[in-house]
Amino acid sequence: MTVAEDCPPTHLHWQRNLAVCVFGAFTTIVAMTLLLPFLPLYVEHLGVSDPAAIVQWSGIAFGATFLSAALTAPLWGRLGDRYGRKLMLIRASLGMAVAMSLIGLAENIWQLVLLRLLAGLLGGYASGTTILVATQTPKARTGWALGILSSGIMAGSLAGPLIGGLLPPLVGIRNTFFLAGGVIFITFLATLFLLKEAPRQRPEPGAKAGEPIRWGDIPQRGLVKIMFVVACLILFANMSIEPIITVYLMQLHVEHLTLMAGLVMSAAALGSILSAARLGKLADRVGHWKVVTVCLAVAAVLLIPQAFVTDAWQLVVLRFLMGLALGGLLPCIAAIIRHSVPERVAGRMLGYSTSSQYVGQVLGPLMGGYVGGHFGMPLVFLGTSVLLAVCAVGMVGLRPRA
Repeated sequence: MTVAEDCPPTHLHWQRNLAVCVFGAFTTIVAMTLLLPFLPLYVEHLGVSDPAAIVQWSGIAFGATFLSAALTAPLWGRLGDRYGRKLMLIRASLGMAVAMSLIGLAENIWQLVLLRLLAGLLGGYASGTTILVATQTPKARTGWALGILSSGIMAGSLAGPLIGGLLPPLVGIRNTFFLAGGVIFITFLATLFLLKEAPRQRPEPGAKAGEPIRWGDIPQRGLVKIMFVVACLILFANMSIEPIITVYLMQLHVEHLTLMAGLVMSAAALGSILSAARLGKLADRVGHWKVVTVCLAVAAVLLIPQAFVTDAWQLVVLRFLMGLALGGLLPCIAAIIRHSVPERVAGRMLGYSTSSQYVGQVLGPLMGGYVGGHFGMPLVFLGTSVLLAVCAVGMVGLRPRA
């Protein structure tokens, strides 16, 4: 019996598709995050001179991409269900290549903000790869495949700021954006010529082509909504710490402040890279719900000592361990959603999950900065710990019986 006879049509090319998706997600995430180290410098270069205004405009420009991406993720997921997920990845990679190159041509701060909005509007490659891998991979390997993809995404988040700190002194800020656009264009070519999506499934008997499925038609809609909330809280918990790390280390009188802050921020990403595939494989064997519940509880416990550290290296180690716990959560959530909804709306539901993650990414830094500034840094860690603990307890109580 041949491999083709052994494997369902939707799974024939899943390994090659996974390789293309990991490469594409890595390069696009690198391109989207490499501006972090020099964004304030670029804002100043565009004519903003007041220090407070530079910080404000940097935050606006950074958040603009997440805002537009959150609003459009469900739309791209729905269009992917209707017209094909490969087409959405082609659109995202080409759109991001153009938008990233245009950012290098910005002449004032308003153009920068609008182009960052455009990048989020046209982008969504990483979230699109999650949808394609989740729906084109054999169910028994879904957790492992999504874990590998998550590792590629986290590797991009880790490498992006490092590359962004190295390139501008060598080639200039504007040329850095042009190079990023060129790399994403390579991703566009790889997606166009190497990625093979299975033919679209025929509508079920009695269902009209293009007929929408209502929430009431999804048997496990309550479980899916729970996953949306959990995904939002995970990103909220992780991002709530980011804006206070530098100030927190400053209070500890740390030498080489920016270097140590970078190490602390990178530690969690490194832990996630190392654990994502392993936790995904474990979840395929013992159940995704169990892994999500245990990882939430472990992360909640690890947040408590972070509020009482006395040395920067203690925080580095604790953030690394927390990254190990959080690494497999989003792939497991995607797998739960993928297994709980009809095939023809899987992309739309995973798009909603992506939007909920973006909401967490926007609200987390805002809340962390406010609480840390008004009530003290330790309370951010303790409050986030309570939030994750409540979420873990809720997962235990709401666990599906079947």
